[in-house]
Amino acid sequence: MAEAERIDGKAFAEGLRARVAELAADFESKAGRKAGLAVVLVGEDPASQVYVRNKGKQTIACGMNSFEHKL
Repeated sequence: MAEAERIDGKAFAEGLRARVAELAADFESKAGRKAGLAVVLVGEDPASQVYVRNKGKQTIACGMNSFEHKL
């Protein structure tokens, strides 16, 4: 049986965020506008609100626009 490989999730996530930021900057330089993430939040579920808020923060940290629409 193969031995399990331990993954450093925080380091992996940081690398992924850096790559997304690179791609977003490349898109902006080529397209002349920022990439963005639009989220539609339906209802008042607190867990969903936290999830959407955190997605917005990460999107902005990567140099992208963040749009939130509440229904």
